[in-house]
Parts: sequence; structure tokens; C-alpha cells
Amino acid sequence: QVQLVESGGGLVQAGASLRLSCAASGRTFSSYAMGWFRQAPGKEREFVAAISRSGHSTSYADSVKGRFTISRDNAENTVYLQMNSLKPEDTAIYYCAAAEGFYFAGSRDSNYDHWGKGTLVTVSS
Repeated sequence: QVQLVESGGGLVQAGASLRLSCAASGRTFSSYAMGWFRQAPGKEREFVAAISRSGHSTSYADSVKGRFTISRDNAENTVYLQMNSLKPEDTAIYYCAAAEGFYFAGSRDSNYDHWGKGTLVTVSS
């Protein structure tokens, strides 16, 4: 079992940057493929980014490609989401997720077994 705790959210203006962190505890972090998802008010949860167990493979939603970067530090048991050029439409609760049994879990949320409680990102115009 792995426990995930997100941090780094906050209120920023459009164009600003934030870095989200997700600290994992429990089982060996490097055995999990990781992902970030988000849920905006009144909308369904959507995929943001994913990273393989080694960190060598990544993928992004089209809406964040070129602005967001996912990375991980297996020695620190942490996955990051660097968010640049933030837009009001990026406002959402951001969730970190861990997938067992995958080298790379991709965009399907059903691939992920463990979820954090989320961190709120609000981008004002």
C-alpha cells in the first residue's frame, strides 16, 4: 500500500508558475507508475500527465503540453508537476495517482490504484 500527499497548490495570476509535489510513503516508490489528474468545478476528472517507473517515459494532455512537466525523484519518493504559463482554465483540484503492475500507466484513470486527496490550484485572470 502507498500513501500519497500532494502539496504546492495555491492562488496565482495567469502566466505564473507553480510546482506541485506528491510525496509517497509505504511500498517502494519506484515500483509505481505515476500520474497527475485534475478536476475543475462542475467537471469530470481529467488526465494531466503521466510518468513511467524509471521516469524515462512521459505523456501529457494536449491542453498542458509544452507548459507542464512531470518528473520524479525515486530517491526522494516524490513526483512533481511543474506548471508554467498558467491559465484560468487550469483552475482545479490536482490529484496524484499511483499505478501497480504498470511500467507506464498512461491517461486511463482506471489504471491507477492509489490516489491522494488533492491540492487546489486557482488561477486568476
